[in-house]
Amino acid sequence: MSLELLQEKLKNGTAVDEFWILGYENIHNVKILVFLLFLINYMITLSGNFTMISLVFTSHHIYSPMYFFLSHLSLSDILLTTTIVPYMLYIILREGSLVSVAGCFTQFYFFSLSAITECLLLTVMSYDRYLAICNPLRYSSIMDLKLCIQLTVLSWASGVILALPHIVILSQITFCGSNVINHFFCDLVPLLKLSCSGTMASEVLNFILVIPLAIFPIICITITYVSIFHAIFRISTVTGRQKVFSTCSSHLTVVCIYYGTLVFNYVIPSKAEYLGFQKLVSALYTMVTPLLNPIIYSLRNEEIRGALKRFILKKKWKKV
Repeated sequence: MSLELLQEKLKNGTAVDEFWILGYENIHNVKILVFLLFLINYMITLSGNFTMISLVFTSHHIYSPMYFFLSHLSLSDILLTTTIVPYMLYIILREGSLVSVAGCFTQFYFFSLSAITECLLLTVMSYDRYLAICNPLRYSSIMDLKLCIQLTVLSWASGVILALPHIVILSQITFCGSNVINHFFCDLVPLLKLSCSGTMASEVLNFILVIPLAIFPIICITITYVSIFHAIFRISTVTGRQKVFSTCSSHLTVVCIYYGTLVFNYVIPSKAEYLGFQKLVSALYTMVTPLLNPIIYSLRNEEIRGALKRFILKKKWKKV
């Protein structure tokens, strides 16, 4: 069904069970270039994150709680980008596409699941860095394998459970008027803008979930890094400070990029003239951040670089 037929059905008052995802507008002349750029981005993202997971679980030289959490962060990034990018590539080629209501809600659920899990994993990783730097003598006894598994399971379970309430509420909402989603995936704000019934329940739920999923993690991360910086500044030598800071700088960089884009998109009120810019910001945390995470950690971490070199040499020797 084309966009014109869909709009005609709406004018006639006929109920529809599909949304039209608009995607990026006015890219007809460069859509092949945009498609190729996003496809290359997706392939590199998958390769980088799968490589990170493989390194962590196959190399005994880099086993530690930080890398255990990092492997799950890569898994979350794979889920996030795979939920969004393949269908977005199809939308770019078709210059818009229909999606069923059930398909739209499913995409939003897995997007929410991965986003929630990533927020909590980044918080757990900040606690791990706090223990390693501020309490190094007790680090191994506190952050043992049992606690690592418990924190990881809690992060994933929270994502699975806390992503459900919005889906339940959305399923009770009546959509009418325009069914055009001015975005490149099914996100909450564009969906609520199409509602002709009350959205108070969804807005209240969103406000409630902001506390455990945004405010609490940001407060925890801030407190841990204040303590970390205080511990670093107490180190007498510049070389010592740089060495200790290098163990948490990658995580801090990822946190700033990820939370910065999320806060802009979901905390700052949106206006019509900023929709195009919000699509660009959405691309940052759905495509660019999953791409940068393994790159940032590999470039700024000697152990990861060493494990990668050993992994490549091992593959070469097998071929020989």
